[in-house]
Amino acid sequence: MSNHITKTKVVATLGPSTKDDKVLIKLIETGVDVFRLNFSHGSHEEHKKSIEKIHKINKKLNTKTAILVDLQGPKLRLGELKEESFELKEGNEIIFTTKKVLGTIKKVQVSYKDFAADVKVGEVVKVDDGKIELKVAQIINSTDVLLKTVFGGTVRPRKGINLPETAISVPSLTKKDIEDLEFILQQDISWIALSFVRTANDIIKLRGMIEFKSHPAKIVAKIEKPEAVANLDAIIEASDAIMVARGDLGVEIPVEDVPMVQKSIVTKCIAASKPVIIATQMMESMIVNAVPSRAEITDVANAIFDGADAVMLSGETAVGKHPIKVIETIQKIAYRSEEQSSIYNLKHTLDRESNKFLSNAICYNAIFISQEVGAKAIIATTKSGYTAFALSSFRPKANIYAFTENEELLNTLSLLWGVRAFHYNNFVNHEEMMDDLEGILKDKELLQSGDIVLITGSIPVQARNSTNFIKVSVVK
Repeated sequence: MSNHITKTKVVATLGPSTKDDKVLIKLIETGVDVFRLNFSHGSHEEHKKSIEKIHKINKKLNTKTAILVDLQGPKLRLGELKEESFELKEGNEIIFTTKKVLGTIKKVQVSYKDFAADVKVGEVVKVDDGKIELKVAQIINSTDVLLKTVFGGTVRPRKGINLPETAISVPSLTKKDIEDLEFILQQDISWIALSFVRTANDIIKLRGMIEFKSHPAKIVAKIEKPEAVANLDAIIEASDAIMVARGDLGVEIPVEDVPMVQKSIVTKCIAASKPVIIATQMMESMIVNAVPSRAEITDVANAIFDGADAVMLSGETAVGKHPIKVIETIQKIAYRSEEQSSIYNLKHTLDRESNKFLSNAICYNAIFISQEVGAKAIIATTKSGYTAFALSSFRPKANIYAFTENEELLNTLSLLWGVRAFHYNNFVNHEEMMDDLEGILKDKELLQSGDIVLITGSIPVQARNSTNFIKVSVVK
């Protein structure tokens, strides 16, 4: 069993390559912290089986692997074609229609019913992750739009469409998403990712639905639209975590802007104590190959150097030939990158007006005491999880071990950089609790006699109030 010595977390997407129980067990043992279920594919029945499998394996291995469900959102697609494919050349004109037709080089169907109402003459339309680019030449009527090809290519059925210059009217939560949520909010999952977020109101609407069902799931906002980049601060504040979804983002904004947008998002998320996931094409070549490209290795390392909480794999584990090898490789890169990283023991500006100011001040000082005394670990007791989120955001060199009576939190915290969570509910006597927590970690061989540790929590312990103390201790 891996001791998960790397602080950067790994999110792996489930798919045909990773449905077998033995593969799932090996993935967890190799270092997967979160499994992603992509609701763009698969039935509710298939997803329910996956959720049950993961919980069964967690119980068997005594692990805390989280489940993140990813809503499809308003994905715009081409319809079916008469032939297998056709070639569009520069200058070719083609009609996009919302009417049901089998597509030809003259006319293809688009899945988005408001296409003609939303686009304007001169706006760019991209197909198949930007491989094909067209411009709106004429709005013919309420269903048909004439486009002129700027960059041609092979058109295939069901390929995605991006409208980087269009203010689309369709909501982030589609009819399909709402139907999926009815199912999801009956399941034991930790995180829900919302696709194509544009404003904080998208998050607020989803949170209302989650709270109406009294579900503990936290929200990941996927940043993949120019509007999301423009409204980033408000979206971060409204969300529990952020995903830099570089696939659609790299089509929706100039591709050369993606690296700086990624770095900016990571920096802002760390400052706000919100986990941040870097996603898409991390190890794309390993869908087929047993080794990644040098560029992919550098990409993963740079995400770690920037301080991302997690890196996410999509096709690499969902449909790839080498799912276990991908995780092994990611872990090796993370281990070496973290050895060389300068991300540790960060300073944040504390907000004196925040109602969490005192707790934040405790966490802030815990990090720097741990650095000064060479602490092996910071042990945090937490009821809501807030202390674990805050400590993680300072990126301490010391390991963070979070203890909570809230069993729903255990898997949730698996997404956070450097955090490992444990169940504990004997919050009666302060000294007894301290001895218990050190003893549990010694039994798990995560601490040994003589190690210096910091313990944060609240006094009196049975009141379970906000964090208000730090204690430096030497393990007996």
